[in-house]
Amino acid sequence: MLNWDEPLAPQVSRQPEAAMDTTVSNAEPAVVPVVRQIPPESQVEIVSEPVPTPSSAKPVRAEDKRVVNGLTDINQLAPFKYPWAWEYFLNANKNHWTPLDINMTQDVHDYQHKLTLEERHVYENVLSYLTTSDILAMRNIGLAVMEKMSAPELQIYQARQVYEEAVHTWTYQHCIETIGLDQGEIYNRYRVIPEIHQKIQMCNKRLASVLRADIDLNDRDELENFVLAYIFFAGVFEGTWFYNGFSPIFALQRRGLMKGTSEQLQYIMRDEVLHASFGIRVCKQIVLEENVKLDPKLIQQMWEEAEAAEMQYANFLLPDPILGYSAEDHIAQFRFIANRRANKLDHEIPFPGAENALPWLDEQANLKKEKNFFETRVTEYQTGGALNWD
Repeated sequence: MLNWDEPLAPQVSRQPEAAMDTTVSNAEPAVVPVVRQIPPESQVEIVSEPVPTPSSAKPVRAEDKRVVNGLTDINQLAPFKYPWAWEYFLNANKNHWTPLDINMTQDVHDYQHKLTLEERHVYENVLSYLTTSDILAMRNIGLAVMEKMSAPELQIYQARQVYEEAVHTWTYQHCIETIGLDQGEIYNRYRVIPEIHQKIQMCNKRLASVLRADIDLNDRDELENFVLAYIFFAGVFEGTWFYNGFSPIFALQRRGLMKGTSEQLQYIMRDEVLHASFGIRVCKQIVLEENVKLDPKLIQQMWEEAEAAEMQYANFLLPDPILGYSAEDHIAQFRFIANRRANKLDHEIPFPGAENALPWLDEQANLKKEKNFFETRVTEYQTGGALNWD
């Protein structure tokens, strides 16, 4: 039977009491437990508490809800003010998958026998960057953002988002472990490689500014800083760096290499597009409800700092191009996607004239997969193929 104190301990079957041998032969005398009697004077008097009466407060109205600084009951889901948030949650649950669903056998062979030294460098450092980044994304939503939401339909999707970031981290760990890479060395690269460390530190700085216990979003300066931090994570970090970060592996996949890893990144990419889209919509809603006026110079500075970090990362990742992909492609695509995200945020585009350097990228992410039933489980998304990548 289940051990409720140690639920993971092996279960021990119990024999029926009727079948147990109750004969005692040459055994020690049975120990009879002694029940201590508590003197009446030491007993605690039990006082009956009055039954609480239902609250006389007015029912929650949808129009009274707000994204932040709301005063309605956070425990009452409906009526919805933000039904679109509930739709994000429902769609996210249709997109369920785990890394164990993906066959990685060919990836092991490709890494050991087909990848060049330059391609191994790309593969390892993409994983090294992503492993730390998804934990950062999970901490940002779970610790810095979700608890500030004052409408439960927003929090429920973000709870799902936290779970998905954990699955993404599991995915990178699964790839690292399956390929047989040195886990300690891969995970510690972000500490010793400046081009990776710089991007992580930019994220940590934004996160630290809104993770304080004393933050008060009724203060206009604090509120504007929170919105800017959320825009950074939704628009830059998840919406652009993540989206762009998978591209080098997809370039390998286009040549028939590392297909298992690439398939998992396709699933992650679909999740991240929803994360970015949701975050952008929440930020726009806060700006509308709270009449937030963001400084365009600060927004442009944010994009330029992100571009500078991405350029250094791309040049480290691809000092020489691999077949079908180069540092120039990576940087140009960053600018193109950055303009997409800025446009969705109703901001001025940061990089006028940027062009789509990887026209195959959206097709790659939307590719419908047809699998051999006997090789792997079918894990096709129900809604992922129809996502709007803008």
